[in-house]
Amino acid sequence: MAVAALYTQYNRVWIPDPEDVWKSAEIAKDYRVGDKVLRLLLEDGTELDYSVDAGSLPPLRNPDILVGENDLTALSYLHEPAVLHNLRIRFAESKLIYTYSGIILVAMNPYKQLPIYGDAIIHAYSGQNMGDMDPHIFAVAEEAYKQMARNNKNQSIIVSGESGAGKTVSARYAMRYFATVSKSNSNAHVEDKVLASNPITEAVGNAKTTRNDNSSRFGKYTEISFDERNQIIGANMRTYLLEKSRVVFQSENERNYHIFYQLCASAQQSEFKHLKLGSAEEFTYTRMGGSTVIEGVSDSAGMEETRKTFALLGFKEDFQMDVFKILAAILHLGNVQITAVGNERSAISVDDSHLQVFCELLGLERGSVAQWLCNRKIITTSETVVKPMTRAQAANARDALAKKVYAHLFDFIVERINQALQFSALKPLM
Repeated sequence: MAVAALYTQYNRVWIPDPEDVWKSAEIAKDYRVGDKVLRLLLEDGTELDYSVDAGSLPPLRNPDILVGENDLTALSYLHEPAVLHNLRIRFAESKLIYTYSGIILVAMNPYKQLPIYGDAIIHAYSGQNMGDMDPHIFAVAEEAYKQMARNNKNQSIIVSGESGAGKTVSARYAMRYFATVSKSNSNAHVEDKVLASNPITEAVGNAKTTRNDNSSRFGKYTEISFDERNQIIGANMRTYLLEKSRVVFQSENERNYHIFYQLCASAQQSEFKHLKLGSAEEFTYTRMGGSTVIEGVSDSAGMEETRKTFALLGFKEDFQMDVFKILAAILHLGNVQITAVGNERSAISVDDSHLQVFCELLGLERGSVAQWLCNRKIITTSETVVKPMTRAQAANARDALAKKVYAHLFDFIVERINQALQFSALKPLM
C-alpha cells in the first residue's frame, strides 16, 4: 500500500507546533496524490488547511490501542512525535519512568525518590527474562548478568544522556543490583566496597549545575569482575575528562565540587580546626557561582558519608586527613591576594594569611611560592631568564596550580579506590 493511501478521513497525524513541539490533528478529508493541502481538524475544533506535497506528509499518529506501550518498537509508526507522545503518556499519566526500545531502556528522570528500587524489587527481577518484566534498570542489569553467567562473555551497559538525565543514579542502581544478586557470605565485603566507591567519586567529581544538583563532571568506565560462581570479586574504575576549570570558576547558580562544601560545613569539628577553614562564602573558589548550598542537602551529613565510605574502603585516618589538607590548601590558595606592581609586575606578600596556611598545609616555603607565582623561568640553551608576570598572569598561574593539584588529587583518590577493589583472579569473566 502506498503511504499516501493511509491519509484518509478520520485518521490522525502530528503537525509541528511552536509551543508543544507536536500537536495532534484529525484528517477531515481524504488526501489524494497531487493535493497541495491536507484538510485537518484540530483538537480544539479548528479546521486547518495544512500545506503538503507527496514527499512531506505529516507523521501519522498511532491508534489509541497502542498508546502507553512499554516497548517503543511495538508502535505501528515509530518517529519523533510517536516516541515523545508515548513517553509522555507513560510518565505523566501512568507514572512510569521506564520504557523499552528493543534492548534499549529509556529512562525519564522524575527528580524525586521512587519506591521501586528495594531488595524485594531486585529479587523479583532476578532470574527473569527481560521481555517478561516491566521496563526497569534492574531488567537490563539482570539481562547482562544472565548473559555473562550463561555464555562466559563480557557484557557492557552503556548509560548515556544529557546533563540531569539520571545517568549517575542509573549506573548506581545497576551496580547495586549486581552486588545484591551475586552476594555471598564469603565475599559480602567486596560488594560493599564496590558500592562505597560511588559516594567518594561523587564527592570529588560531582557538582551542582543549573540543570542538576548532582552533575557528574567527569566520565567514568567501571569494570566489575566476577568469579566462576558469578560472584563479585573486585572492580576497577577508569575516569576521564575531569572538568578542572570548575575548581577555579563556576557559572552563576552553580557550585564547585561537593567535597569543598562538605569540608567547609565541617570546619568547626575539632579534627579540622588546623585547616583554618570557615564557611564556603569565605572562599573565592566556593562562592563564585553565588550558590553555596543545595536545597534539602546537608553538606555536613555529606562529609560524614564521605568519611564513612573512606573507612569502608580501608583508607586510614592519616590518609583521609592528607586529602583534606590538600583540599583546604586549594581553598586558601584561591584567597591569596596578588598585587599589581606597575603595569608589568605583580607581588604576593609573604605575610598573606592564606599563603601562610597554604604553605603550612603542603610543607612549602612561603618565599619561594610567592616568588614563582609572580614570575616565570625561561630556560634557553645559553641562559636562564626570570620574567615577571602581570597581576592577571599571576592570577592565571595561581588558578592553574589549583587545577593541577586538584586533578592529581582526583587521580590519586581513584587509584587508591582501585587498589581497595583489587581482586586475585587469573582471568576475570567481566
